[in-house]
Amino acid sequence: MDERIFEEGEYVVYPAHGVGIVKGFEHQNISGIDLEMVIIIFDKDKMVIKLPLNVSTSSKIRKLCSEKEMQEAVDYLKSPTRVKKMMWNHRAQEYEAKINSGIPLSLAQVVRDLHRTATQPEHSYSERQIYQEALDRLMKEYAAIVKIDEKEAMAYLEKVLSAA
Repeated sequence: MDERIFEEGEYVVYPAHGVGIVKGFEHQNISGIDLEMVIIIFDKDKMVIKLPLNVSTSSKIRKLCSEKEMQEAVDYLKSPTRVKKMMWNHRAQEYEAKINSGIPLSLAQVVRDLHRTATQPEHSYSERQIYQEALDRLMKEYAAIVKIDEKEAMAYLEKVLSAA
């Protein structure tokens, strides 16, 4: 097989599920075709996925973003909220697409737009769910990049949001 672009123990982002850890590789023969599989563990969901390691997989899974990209996302959290004047279901679809892109700046946009201070009205259930999913994914990648635990990362991001 070609050189692997991922290494065992490395954090990777699978946009549909967030940050996972490469636990290893294995060969499988499926319908007479030998495939090398990458095994990724997602601790939060207690999920293990095995994907064939090929060009299409490499385009779906990515390495963690750079510190610069993450800093741009964190800086975005400090900007004013920009909620579009459209029906919630359309905004929800837009937010879900941003979350599923796995791009830190897109995640930060969702978090910033849906963040509420103590003086603002409560979220609806679906807004809270989308907000929490975006914040969780951003926090996990931030924690992996900065090499801190997830509680520290969440506390930092919440501090940035409350200072905005």
